[in-house]
Amino acid sequence: MRAIEFQSKISNNAIAIPNKMLVELQGDENRNVRVVVFMEDSDVYDRKAFRKLTKTQFLKGYADSDSVYDE
Repeated sequence: MRAIEFQSKISNNAIAIPNKMLVELQGDENRNVRVVVFMEDSDVYDRKAFRKLTKTQFLKGYADSDSVYDE
């Protein structure tokens, strides 16, 4: 398997393929491909998601019988 890499933007729910990459893809019509999309992380989303995940995972470790230690 060979890989090509390029940066693009999503516009109208489509990812534009740069012209120089289209040249490389010519002749590969109807060929199966694997597509991996890496998106820039949003710091705000990451913090919120991390807090939510850690809270739920942390609380999963406790049972009602552990409340004896809360006092």
